Amino acid sequence: MTISEKAAYLKGLMDGLNLDTEKAEGKMISAIVDLLGDVTKRLHDVEETTIAISDELDEIEEDLDAIEDFILDEDDEDWEEDDDDDYDFEDWDDDDEDEDYEEGFDFGDEDSIIYEVKCGVCGEVINFDEETLMKGSIKCPKCGELLEFDGEEDDEEELAF
Repeated sequence: MTISEKAAYLKGLMDGLNLDTEKAEGKMISAIVDLLGDVTKRLHDVEETTIAISDELDEIEEDLDAIEDFILDEDDEDWEEDDDDDYDFEDWDDDDEDEDYEEGFDFGDEDSIIYEVKCGVCGEVINFDEETLMKGSIKCPKCGELLEFDGEEDDEEELAF
């Protein structure tokens, strides 16, 4: 029997006993049964909230795992060691990263590309998603300048602004 079922049973038992709620004992038993009903309702609300929070935390954990996997995969590619386990830092070329640059960031999901634009007025770097790109404009959060773009890429794989 659940707590709500027990509270309902006690209320029914009290009603079935035909207690006189005008006398002190009847008033006290009636108040206790009402209190149990209220506590049961609150407990049920807390249980529902706990389940909802738990579900949200599970989703957040899955998202963080995906981000972690993406970052770790990228780090593994950048820091592969030689066969003799000696890494020569002189071989590292900072220009290699520029050659591999793609427009936006991809977290393993084709739909989650983040684009970046620099405000021509204040120099603020603004990140936005494809949905904002399709809208055609975004306001700079720093200076309020309206930045418009058409979403088409030119020959250098940069957005036209």
